[in-house]
Amino acid sequence: MPSSTSTARRRRAPAAASTPARTSRPDGDITRQHILEIAGRTFAERGYADTTSKEICARAGTNMAAVNYHFGGKDGLYGAVLVEVHQRLLRLESLAAIAQGPGSARDKLARLIGYVVAGMTDRRWHTRVYARELLAPSPLFETMMAGEVRPKLAILKGILSEVTGIPPHDPALARCFLTVFAPCVMLLVANPAALSQVVPHVRRNRAALAEHFKTYALAGLDAAARAYRRQAALPGEAGNATAPAGKPAVAARRRAPSVARAR
Repeated sequence: MPSSTSTARRRRAPAAASTPARTSRPDGDITRQHILEIAGRTFAERGYADTTSKEICARAGTNMAAVNYHFGGKDGLYGAVLVEVHQRLLRLESLAAIAQGPGSARDKLARLIGYVVAGMTDRRWHTRVYARELLAPSPLFETMMAGEVRPKLAILKGILSEVTGIPPHDPALARCFLTVFAPCVMLLVANPAALSQVVPHVRRNRAALAEHFKTYALAGLDAAARAYRRQAALPGEAGNATAPAGKPAVAARRRAPSVARAR
């Protein structure tokens, strides 16, 4: 005859079986992130062309089947690395939050410059991968431009347009964009040791560097906006602020007959 103790145990068994087990992060996600991290470091060291899937697998302690399963091969893996690069460097959501946040266009631009300078002066593997991609574009460059870069460029140009009053698609605004953000890109692609020889200590105080970039950029944009307004106000130049570049050639053509007569 079963004891009352064993009967109680049998009665409690179903309740124990119905208790859900604690779940952890799936092994597949952990493996994928590990491969991505090792691949990023390897691409940063060797570049896209000189990096093989075999080398990444050896460093990651995995096999080609795992790379193919998670990324579909080397190109898929490198594409995922470029997405990760942009997530760490300049997040689209962060740029959009600044653009849509409070403050004037000048305040927003100042915050953007600070954010960009902080990202470009970070010397971990993601910035080195991006620098390599800019200097020696891979077959995935256009994919990166379409998916990651152009949406961010639209936000940056939109704020520059607000600051200057220059339309987003006007060549004058493209020149403004170049002069504002080219120094930030230089920080990204320049060799740190070489840069320190040219401009010592420039990286030591990011806050001071960002503040200088802001001051210089805003002053230059103010001057560009004044020049654009003056040009647009000239007779026959409304909506065509860049037209004067062709005027000297017209004047030269008009003088040509008199020169011929003089001969």
